[in-house]
Amino acid sequence: MRRKLAAGNWKMNGTGAALAELAALAESHPAPAADILICPPATLLSRAAEAARGIAIGGQDCHAKASGAHTGDLSAAMLKDAGASAVILGHSERRADHGETDAQVCAKAEAAMAEGLTAVICIGETLAEREAGDTLKVAGTQLAGSVPANATGANTVIAYEPVWAIGTGKVPTLEQIAEVHDFLRAELTARFGAGTADSIRLLYGGSVKPSNAAEIFAVSNVDGALVGGASLKAADFSPIITALEAS
Repeated sequence: MRRKLAAGNWKMNGTGAALAELAALAESHPAPAADILICPPATLLSRAAEAARGIAIGGQDCHAKASGAHTGDLSAAMLKDAGASAVILGHSERRADHGETDAQVCAKAEAAMAEGLTAVICIGETLAEREAGDTLKVAGTQLAGSVPANATGANTVIAYEPVWAIGTGKVPTLEQIAEVHDFLRAELTARFGAGTADSIRLLYGGSVKPSNAAEIFAVSNVDGALVGGASLKAADFSPIITALEAS
């Protein structure tokens, strides 16, 4: 049985004062029935790991190389050394702002897995691709190109985030979410076999909030959420976690 996962992506938000939100979240969920992962900016990683109290901490990106002349980048080993147990890879903002390709995301995922980190691999279509009827084509291509051959439920999480729903307040219908998640499970099964495919958690991301979390978590093959803005405050993220625990 896949254990549910509530992951929070703080993106480029938060200074030391934000760690109080992490402490409040841990206090509200001392023995959660779902896994909780917070991915703060790199400047907070080590302090967040110290303050986490049962909440897993992850990075927001890593380099594919173990070391070298890559100014401003962080290796998977560095994230692990700072206290991370996971890393978000291939987020649409990285793909759009930094031109990351599926092959680059795959290389990063391989590097993360080699260091024992869980790779949270993001995929999702733009509004133009959705309107053109290419959602499943895009999802399938990104899934095939971004996920390494050694993916398992222990080292891989897939997050479906329709680009047009991130931070916009727009959310796909429950039927649209189910269509993509069921498709992703089928694609994973075809590639890895039912056993491995059934062990990999599929998260939904894109304007998830307390008011819509329960209905999203009731959708077929949705094993949790990758949450952006609503994860910055414990008061907003806590009810999402509670809804996931009850699903």
